[in-house]
Amino acid sequence: MANSSMESLFYQKPVKNATQAPDIDRPYKAYLVGIIIAICGNFLISISLNIQKYTHVRQSQHGSKPYYTCALWWCGIILMGVGELGNFAAYGFAPASLIAPLGCVSVIASAIISVVFLKETLRASDILGGALAVTGTYLLVTFAPHTTQHITAHMVQRYAVSWQFLTYLCIEIIAFCVLLYLYKRRNLKHIVVVLMLVALLASLTVISVKAVSGMITESVEGSLQLTYPIFYVMLVVMVASCAFQIKFLNQAMKMFDATEVVPINFVFFTASAIVAGIVFYQEFYGLALLNILMFLFGCLLSFLGVFIIARNRPKIKTERPFIDMGQVPGRRCTDKVQPEAKRITYGSLAAKILHLDKLGGQQESST
Repeated sequence: MANSSMESLFYQKPVKNATQAPDIDRPYKAYLVGIIIAICGNFLISISLNIQKYTHVRQSQHGSKPYYTCALWWCGIILMGVGELGNFAAYGFAPASLIAPLGCVSVIASAIISVVFLKETLRASDILGGALAVTGTYLLVTFAPHTTQHITAHMVQRYAVSWQFLTYLCIEIIAFCVLLYLYKRRNLKHIVVVLMLVALLASLTVISVKAVSGMITESVEGSLQLTYPIFYVMLVVMVASCAFQIKFLNQAMKMFDATEVVPINFVFFTASAIVAGIVFYQEFYGLALLNILMFLFGCLLSFLGVFIIARNRPKIKTERPFIDMGQVPGRRCTDKVQPEAKRITYGSLAAKILHLDKLGGQQESST
């Protein structure tokens, strides 16, 4: 009796019914398809980022035509689009609480590619972080919910008016308004405040992306879902939340170093995606206690791995971005003139390109 109770705590026994075998096998295949698509999409994104980094480095060294005139740079942009499209499609096959943490694959692959092809220095922390992230990914895939839902318009409508989601939405709106007030009115420019705004928007993005992707998948399989108004409501929410999410993320990249933004944003985004999947799609419903604990432990290992890989990277030696007035003939002033943060030229596209060039020239400083 005790053994049977322990077994029920850790896993659920499958129903031995031959007539139900195809119904069980099909969702499991869809689950695997979602994992494979997400991993491939994140791998393509990592290749794209390194191609763009290589293009910026080469253009800065030779001082030739702008980077957007290079065919290689456009290949990187196309690969990024394909990778993001793969991530979008993966939400239609696998749980959102699993697809979001798999974003650590792009961080691991980018670190490997930059060492092999861009000749960047391999650090001991990169090996440790990669090992932790790979272990965490394995635990995520193993202990995540292995069931897939058929996302229909009626299901999305029912979930959208459930008391769990409405309570979660009210809490999120209040938290977003408070953070936005602190950020805009109180001028609290802290990295946690900005990235929390990104994470709150990301939870809506994950919910809407999975809804749109799932309804498109159902429509392709023969059950048309595109005629329901909820599809277009979710589509608008997806586009709007993505746009504002990118806006706040760009502001964070402008104010803080990328080695700080990348790991913190990954942790916040993944946490918000998991909570959104649990609350809206009820993805952990019926999941055994052991699976939940091991899944959360896998998330923790992935967080630590990404944090170790992205943090404490060596600073890049660059040219001074200011004009020393003491070097100008006839000038006695020795103050250093920089553009003001409130001017239009501050944080312009050229400055962002220069920042990417600095990040891409890491192998020069190491050598």
